[in-house]
Amino acid sequence: MNTKSNIIEAINVRYSNLAHSSCCLSCGGAINHAHPQPGEICVDLGSGRGTDVLRMADEVGNNGYVYGIDISTGMIAKSRELSDKFGYTNVAFIQSDLETLPLPENSCDVIISNCTINHVNNKQKVFNEIYRILKPGGRCIISDIYSIGQVPLEYKNDPDAVAECWAGSIPKDEYLAIIAQAGFPEIVILEESEPYPKGAIYVASFTYKIVKPQ
Repeated sequence: MNTKSNIIEAINVRYSNLAHSSCCLSCGGAINHAHPQPGEICVDLGSGRGTDVLRMADEVGNNGYVYGIDISTGMIAKSRELSDKFGYTNVAFIQSDLETLPLPENSCDVIISNCTINHVNNKQKVFNEIYRILKPGGRCIISDIYSIGQVPLEYKNDPDAVAECWAGSIPKDEYLAIIAQAGFPEIVILEESEPYPKGAIYVASFTYKIVKPQ
């Protein structure tokens, strides 16, 4: 397998194993800034156990809909189990990577994501896809990490280190340039941490909002 396939497999294994644990998997609270409204179409990229999807489903009501996208077999199974248990009819959980989102263009009002995009090798494709599926005026709230300096190549190409939510991170200036290149004219940073050690590097966490132009 190539490096991308190895990383996908490492992520799948790690998060499938964590699907039934009680540990916290998120570096931020993007949903707290998203404010879904009744009737809106929402997406959670890296939806994990599906708890944020179900919360948004309550907020958008029966006239809205929420998609959870996750690459992990175990997380998809767990989230479907939870939604079936509580009788949700306005949600769908889809197993997919984030570089080719299985949703139509201009179809979503709100996208959230928590500490997921750092795992993806081609982050430009992710933000191009976010731009594609958002409706004009649609908003995206993301919590993620960025690296303080470049991640050494030995870790960047280590599937287990990437799956552990640090070695796939990139410096802040590169991160923001990718978002701008996708077509988002403004990036509003809502929360930002001081640098802290994670794995073999230092990272910082931030939550930001981007809006597709009308």
